[in-house]
This record gives sequence, structure tokens and C-alpha cells, in this order.
Amino acid sequence: MEQPLTQRADQPLKPRNKHRLKARGKRHTVPKQAEPKTPDPQPPVAGVPVPEARPAKAQKADVPIEEQKTEGPKTSGAPNRSNDNRFNEEKSRQKKQARPEPSAPEPSTNTESEPEPPAVVPVPTQRPDVTKPEVEPPVVAPQPPEKPADADDKKMLPDPRSADLPDAKMPAEEVACRERLTALGVEFEEHKAESNPDIGCSIPYPLVLKSLGKSIAIGPATELNCPMAEAAARFAANVIQPAAKAEFGADLKSINQASAFVCRPRNGTRKLSEHAFGNALDIASFTLSDGRKIEVGPTPPEKDAKFLNAVRKAACGPFKTVLGPGADPDHALHFHLDLEPRRHGGTFCQ
Repeated sequence: MEQPLTQRADQPLKPRNKHRLKARGKRHTVPKQAEPKTPDPQPPVAGVPVPEARPAKAQKADVPIEEQKTEGPKTSGAPNRSNDNRFNEEKSRQKKQARPEPSAPEPSTNTESEPEPPAVVPVPTQRPDVTKPEVEPPVVAPQPPEKPADADDKKMLPDPRSADLPDAKMPAEEVACRERLTALGVEFEEHKAESNPDIGCSIPYPLVLKSLGKSIAIGPATELNCPMAEAAARFAANVIQPAAKAEFGADLKSINQASAFVCRPRNGTRKLSEHAFGNALDIASFTLSDGRKIEVGPTPPEKDAKFLNAVRKAACGPFKTVLGPGADPDHALHFHLDLEPRRHGGTFCQ
């Protein structure tokens, strides 16, 4: 005869669902729960009454479900209900004992899995819509109106010759100059005086040359003061004519001038040009008796260059200023000759 399974007082009832948990395989594994350690009894505190221990209730082991089923049906319904209640209570108590204490979840080793988003995404507090005040541009102080360009800046530098005006009677030096021109065979005509007070030009006793001697013409019409006309006539007869004869074997027939009296300042300056007083002559070319034309330029032919260099070199002395090709761009195509008064009778030749 089989003896009923009775729980021993020193042996806890083993849960019957252990096999079921194992049967579920890899889906769920219940970790082994360590048995709770019974704390050591504390010694009684003096003066404190110790309650009497309750009598241990006999732990009655109910028959397992399988054994009850094998015993067959009970004789009455009341005992069956009582047994069922006791069975349910025992089963509930066994489940409580078998239920493992919750343990801390093991850290996941799957680093590739993405973290779960929080249940509630925190929403930042919206800032109040405060419109920034527009930055006003700095106040610009009113500027005084620009001063008009000083009229004096446009005026030419003063020159004592600008005040020269013709007298009622021609001075003796002017008369003597004309007598010398006539002796040289120079053809000329008297011209009325010219002046411009605003600019400063002045030529009180001008002449218009038609020739520089008996056989040397000049053109076009050349307005000069008498001293400059005399210097040009003497230079043509004493320097240019012999140079042409020596280099080309021909006589000087005519001179083509590029500028004589012109009321203007020097280029890019406030100083009046010697042309403003009829005291300068620009020569562009020479024509010989055999028809050869020699033009002043930066790269003339070899024979022409030799002739031009001789004339240019000889001009420095009879004239106080001599400029030509190479001196500056303004004189690349002509010789500039003038009688500008310089200190101590000096010259400027380039």
C-alpha cells in the first residue's frame, strides 16, 4: 500500500512546475533562487517580555492532485468541497514559495541594438516669441557742403612778362632787332599785340616770319617775338645749312615748324610755356634742295640721325632749352627750342 506523500518539517515543498519550466526550452529560463538565510536569533533584551512561541501547527501534507485522482470519487459532496478548498490553498501557498524573487536584469551585451526610446519624449519649453527690435543705423552728422575748387588753383603761376603791354611808341631794342633781321635777309610782317590776362599770355611786339634768310623758308606762318626770330634765323644760316651740306651735299631749303606762339601752359603744370610769350619754336622736319625730307623722330635712318644729332647738339647754347626725342613723350616728334631766361645764363638740353 502506498504511503501518502507527506511534507517533512525540515524539507520545503518542491514546486511541481519545475519540470514545466524546463520543458519550455530556450524561451524562458528561471534563474535559481538562493534560499533565504535565516537570521541568527538575537539574544533577548533585558526587561523586555518575550512572547511565548506559538505551537507549531501540524503541517498536513495533502495528497497531490495525481494521487487524489487515483483514489476515485468521494462519497459525499461536502468533504470534496473541503478537500478542494484545502487543495487550492495549498497550491496557492506552493506557488508563492516557488515564485522567485525578482532580480536585477542582466546588462545586455548586444551593442548593436538601438536603445529604446523613452516612453515620453521630453518637449523643450517653447520660448516666448519676442521680436528683436530693429537696430537703427547710427545717425550721420550732417556734413558741410564741399567747398568749390579754389579758383586760384587753376591760375597759372605769375610771370612778370604777363604784364607786358605795347607802348605807344616801339622801344629802341625792338627797332634794332628788326634792323638786324632785315640785314640777314629775313622776311617778316608786323603783327598786332596779343595778350590774355586770365591765362597770362603776352606778346606785345610780335612778328610773323615768312623766311629765315634769303634761301631758307619757314612755314606755316610763324608768330614769334623778335629776339626768338633773330635766334632762329642765325641758327638756320650758321648751323643747319652747313650740316645739311656736309651730310647730304645739298642746301637747306625750308623748315617745317610745329608750333610757335600758343597761349598755353606747360603740359601738366601751372607754369606758362615759353610758347605763351612767342619765345619758343618747335621744328618737325627739314627739307633740302634735292627734295630730301628729314623728319625728327625716335628712329630715323642712319644718315638722317647723324644730321639730326648734329643740329640738336649745336642748338644747346644759342637756345636756353633744347628738347627732342627721348626727352619725354611730348617731344618725341620735334625739336623744342626756346630762349627761356635762366639763372646765370644756364641751359637745359635733353
